[in-house]
Amino acid sequence: MRVAKQITALLALLLLALSAPIALADPADISAASRSVVRVVIIQNDGDRASLITHGSGFAVTPNLIVTNAHVVEQLRRDDTLIAGVVPAEGRNGYPARLIAYSPANDLALLRIEGGGTLTPITLFPGAPDDGAEVYALGYPGNVDLAQGLSMADLVTPQEAVKTRGYLSGGRSSRSFDTLLHTAPIGSGNSGGPLLDTCGRVLGINSFGTVSDNGTDSAFYFAISMRELAAFLKRAKVEPHVSGLPCRSIADLDRAESERAAGEQARRAAQTEAQAEQRRMSTDKARREAELAVFSERDNGLALAALLLVGALAAGGWGMVQASKNRGRFERKYIFGAGTLLLAAVVTWFLRPPLSAIESRAKDALAQGAPETSASGSASPAKSDNGSLLCVLDPQRSRVTVSEITDVPLEWSEQGCVNGKTQYGLAQDGWSRILVPNGEETISVNSYDPDTQTYTVERFLVGLEAMTKARAERAKLSAPACGAGEDAARRFGSSQQAIKALLPPEPNERMRYNCQVAP
Repeated sequence: MRVAKQITALLALLLLALSAPIALADPADISAASRSVVRVVIIQNDGDRASLITHGSGFAVTPNLIVTNAHVVEQLRRDDTLIAGVVPAEGRNGYPARLIAYSPANDLALLRIEGGGTLTPITLFPGAPDDGAEVYALGYPGNVDLAQGLSMADLVTPQEAVKTRGYLSGGRSSRSFDTLLHTAPIGSGNSGGPLLDTCGRVLGINSFGTVSDNGTDSAFYFAISMRELAAFLKRAKVEPHVSGLPCRSIADLDRAESERAAGEQARRAAQTEAQAEQRRMSTDKARREAELAVFSERDNGLALAALLLVGALAAGGWGMVQASKNRGRFERKYIFGAGTLLLAAVVTWFLRPPLSAIESRAKDALAQGAPETSASGSASPAKSDNGSLLCVLDPQRSRVTVSEITDVPLEWSEQGCVNGKTQYGLAQDGWSRILVPNGEETISVNSYDPDTQTYTVERFLVGLEAMTKARAERAKLSAPACGAGEDAARRFGSSQQAIKALLPPEPNERMRYNCQVAP
């Protein structure tokens, strides 16, 4: 029986393990990173005809600097008639490039785009990746080009990079330079392309793979480590964008946010119940005290009225005694005294508080002792919705992969004006402003919740086609001036929905800031 229970428990644990969600890369992150990946081509031009000598891959570390392998551009150093070019993943054409740094010792090279062309830079991960971590290789393998039957004209035309998936394996490095061993398939032409983590950040530069004598051995591949690349870029005086934050998916963030909201709701419910119980206790106490006070006053009034009545009777009786002694003459003072006491007794009787005063006195006592409460039932905190605020990133509620982390100064007005110059739109989801810049392939949705004093930035790293459509919709918008009124803000919020409809379901980044009055 005991063995059967153990087997049942083990099966339950196995089922739980199999049903647990598997952490996979967000396809949007890999697609966003592919915007920075290029095909590097070496071309010979004899004046009458151009021919492709070789090609590899590379990626942009600044808008005009491309990292690739030294062996991809090696022939450039030996033949002055050869020229280099980079072909981006999207657009209309490629760009000429010039070799500016060359390091064969660790198979790295740096090209500068000529002619004013620019690309979206990729983000580098500066830390040490975990053994067994999921990785993606991006590049332009020649065997795929061959299978597609691509011509030379095709190879110099912008095309999306090929993506493959694998895992880091064993942490073993080559002896020549520091490398990462992985299983994401690459081929000839992938050389110089990035090896990415699940957030689309560069972990290394694909360089070479294992060679099998009989064609039956498992394939493994080597990528130059970030340690080598960081030193190479430092020598070249290049400062790339790096991000060492933990990689969290938007799905994980949403789950954590749902749990936080559920916890907050449960906390508010418990707080509301506790406050209701406190109010019941306070009400009972106030009523008891009011009862005691009213009953005491009624008893005191009754006693005083009885005493005054006795005094009136005594005064009247004494007056009658004196009248009998004075041959029936009833003196006025006794009449006046008895009447006054009798009147006082009647007045005292009627001035006693009625029983209905118990409820009103209890309510008055509660009103005097109750703090001002908000709609949620909790005491209203001292809060300023307007004025100068300083918003600080909340890392537990944020996903940051490529952006810089800085505090955000925010000056908010109740009419939705930010920093005195930018009007936000008002819609069902609150106050927001959508930014579609001309200089980068990124759409940002900035929003502010004055109730919670939370500022949120969601960034969508979209492709050229989506950016072109978003820019066309943005051109149709006319943002109202600050302080134009709620109706204008609502019209603007409604018109921004056309851009929101073009966005992917989830952003690549979500940054939540907690705002407080600026010191």
